[in-house]
Amino acid sequence: MARYRPVDNQPCFLPVVLAEQLLSGSFEVALNHLIDSGAVPLDAFDAFYRNDEAGAPAVSPAVLLKAVLLSYSRGLVSSRAIASACQRLVTSPPSPSPPRCNG
Repeated sequence: MARYRPVDNQPCFLPVVLAEQLLSGSFEVALNHLIDSGAVPLDAFDAFYRNDEAGAPAVSPAVLLKAVLLSYSRGLVSSRAIASACQRLVTSPPSPSPPRCNG
């Protein structure tokens, strides 16, 4: 059985609640729901991972598929453009005031 890194939608270093950031009815919400609900079977990916007993846990195929499909939907097709977008983009609704860090 393949080992994957745990998926944490609420990391400590990012003061964002994912459910509050995604706009209701948007493509992002639909994509997140489709993949997390199991409507898209991801079992085929397990056969390609050989980290059952040794090696670092892999990134979950669900996380990677979400990133790739969302990027493709926005016209980003190169791996460098996708990597850059993953580092700097967070989908968020417009807010009346800028977010403030607690600290």
